[in-house]
Amino acid sequence: MRIALDAFGSDNAPFPEVEGAILAIKEDVCKKILLVGREEQLKKELDKYFYDRSRIEIVPASEVITMDDSPAKVVKQKKDSSMVRAVALHRDGLADAMVSAGNTGAAMSASLFSYGRITNVLRPAIAITFPTTKHPEIILDVGANVDCSPENLHQFAVMGSLYSHFLYNIQRPKVALLNIGEESKKGNSVVKKVYPLLDADEAINFIGNIEGKDLLKGVVDVVVCDGFVGNVMLKTVEGVAFSIFDMMREQMQKDWIAKIGGLLSYPVYSYLKKKLDHSEYGGSLLVGLNGLSVISHGRSNAKAIKNAVRFAAKIGASGFIKHSQEYFEEYKT
Repeated sequence: MRIALDAFGSDNAPFPEVEGAILAIKEDVCKKILLVGREEQLKKELDKYFYDRSRIEIVPASEVITMDDSPAKVVKQKKDSSMVRAVALHRDGLADAMVSAGNTGAAMSASLFSYGRITNVLRPAIAITFPTTKHPEIILDVGANVDCSPENLHQFAVMGSLYSHFLYNIQRPKVALLNIGEESKKGNSVVKKVYPLLDADEAINFIGNIEGKDLLKGVVDVVVCDGFVGNVMLKTVEGVAFSIFDMMREQMQKDWIAKIGGLLSYPVYSYLKKKLDHSEYGGSLLVGLNGLSVISHGRSNAKAIKNAVRFAAKIGASGFIKHSQEYFEEYKT
């Protein structure tokens, strides 16, 4: 697998990207990495490391997309940006997937413009791998589509089911609809309309609604929602997790008894932190496109970048895109 890596996407670029690329090559998670960005700066940073130089290639790009750039305009206004060039490498067959920790909206825009939607897919979506107490679950959409129709959510369920199957080798992934109650009559008008569509689709193992309180229990494999609900949910869970760890750390520092208790509970603390750590999964996938774009968190460190590259290589080798294309060629809304 050859992975095109946007070297100037993260908040601390290009340091996490360069170190992450080195780690990915040393751990042999892919065959080659095309590191895209400002050439001189990347050369200087790479010179700090010892690695197989035949497996990391610098692809020059003079511009950088920031979080303030308009997603709708970056493709035309910053054609020589590291992100747009990385997407183009995949589009042109020079890379098997693209990874970026940059502006999510810009990545979606550049990817959609370059790859195009899979035939009969109404809208692409952002699918994340979400940690739970049992096993990772796929949640989509988490930000690409604020307003969705019942048909959009139905297709998200199909794409999420295919994704879960090819990523985790689950034969009949359990699919649920994120709602304010488990009853089929609960929810807004869109959710009420999509419920019977999902229930009638024999290609989907639909088990009904799931409430927010059950997301971390790992009772399903795929959770479907619109991008507004998904994004709010994701950021709320992230905020709660960080706040809990901060409060635990603060309490442990109050007195010697708390410190002893903290030392004794450290293995549990470390386990929970690893379980909820986004860097363990690397990034989210833009599904519904004729290409593979993996988007990492802007706060990604080297470990997260390495895992994003690993994730991109894994999904690239799975045949997910080809099977999605074949499925939707026969799809009828």
